[in-house]
Amino acid sequence: MTAAEIAGLVRRRAVSPVEVMDATIAQNEARNPSLTALVFTAFDEARSRAVEAEKAVMAGAALGPLHGVPAAIKDLFDFKPNWPATYGGVRALKNRVVDGYCVFAERIEKRGGAIIVGKTNSPTMGFRGTCDNYLFGCTRNPFDVTRNSGGSSGGSAAAVADGMLSIAEGTDAGGSIRIPASWCGVFGYMASFGRVPVRLRPNGFAGVRPFVFEGPITRTVEDATLALSALVGYDPRDPFALDETLDFGAALRGTVDGRRIAYSPNLDVFPVEPEVAGVVAKAVRAFEEAGARVDEVRIGLNLSQRELSDLWCRMMMPLNIAALEGLVAEGYDVFGELRRDFSPRYLAWIDRSRAITEQELAADQVRRTEIYDAIQGVFSTHDLLVMPTLACLPVKNAADGDTVGPSEVAGEAVDPLIGWCLTYPFNFTGHPVASVPAGLSRDGLPIGMQIVGRRYADLDVLTASSVFERLRPWFSTYRRCRDRPLTEPTSPKR
Repeated sequence: MTAAEIAGLVRRRAVSPVEVMDATIAQNEARNPSLTALVFTAFDEARSRAVEAEKAVMAGAALGPLHGVPAAIKDLFDFKPNWPATYGGVRALKNRVVDGYCVFAERIEKRGGAIIVGKTNSPTMGFRGTCDNYLFGCTRNPFDVTRNSGGSSGGSAAAVADGMLSIAEGTDAGGSIRIPASWCGVFGYMASFGRVPVRLRPNGFAGVRPFVFEGPITRTVEDATLALSALVGYDPRDPFALDETLDFGAALRGTVDGRRIAYSPNLDVFPVEPEVAGVVAKAVRAFEEAGARVDEVRIGLNLSQRELSDLWCRMMMPLNIAALEGLVAEGYDVFGELRRDFSPRYLAWIDRSRAITEQELAADQVRRTEIYDAIQGVFSTHDLLVMPTLACLPVKNAADGDTVGPSEVAGEAVDPLIGWCLTYPFNFTGHPVASVPAGLSRDGLPIGMQIVGRRYADLDVLTASSVFERLRPWFSTYRRCRDRPLTEPTSPKR
């Protein structure tokens, strides 16, 4: 069921939160071993919370929009008191716990009424668009378990697509909500920067280079709006948090009739696999059916796709290095013994980035400004911008814990870490973006489409997503996940 359906049944007392939790636990125990979507579970704790949730229903207490709905958070920079935090499967951190909440966990439980059952898999430090690490291994795609789920919120997207959960947390500094949403055929939403607070410490200002987000991964647009109603709003601990509330439910009733939609098949510079391009080009036409005008446009980007991906890696590394130095302060030998837990590509970027000067970082911000201006130029004449989420179909999983994306797309060399993702430019700019399931490949693999709105025009993006969902419903595609064999693939020892 969707989160909205579960919450409705609980609210009407047609089903108990305990019954929901028992079914969820059974579903996860049966299906997770063949995916490695969840890497930590707290089922006893979750069931106790379900008992308390049932008491609140029977007492007639005020209920949140997701009361009694099971959910999960991500095992990266995402926290719940006394739960492990391995920063994406770092072996030396497998017993490390954190005493605190991330905003998503805190609000989805305390405001939303959801019950968090565990943590989902992520790549080490989130520094790639695939989901794999040396501790837990890869997260397999429920549409084809030989392929990867995408990253870095890959465990969350796989769990949602497979029906183990109806909602899970994604975080996004380069596409980590939208990449796995695309490959797993689910809905991923990255709100305007500041809409969902992000609490970072010790540096509360670290989430701007690039912009860092928390948000929901769901199977429907409606479920995402329920999550957002709990997640958004001012938080004094985030210096960039917006003090504004929105009626997200209104987006489900909206229309795109008369809107001008810009369509870019490749953001000017990205090579895109022909099958991906064809599915998205066909999907865009749904907006014309809904009364919108669709224009193919050029964005005006002056950097090559390799220059763009290198720019993202350079801008992302200071946040990563700060996290590593925080571990050093906790007593972990990150730059010595722990180096064995990092992939060669990640180590190369650490070494490269520690030599970057402030002048070079300032020059990168100038390049970022040029990207921002180009995107803003599109919105001077159009209401929305649409394009593929990714340039390629899901890749095959590696056997060594180091799955990466393709090194070449449509005959052009790309960075296998993130160069095949048309997602990270919007982490330079902070615009609201959704990834919607655009269709399936000939082999039944999901293909995603990004819908981008003006800064702070979240309702426009959600409305367009809802209109597309009505015209091109995707929920039936999850039958392929439901009916897959549950045999656990053989995994190498970690």
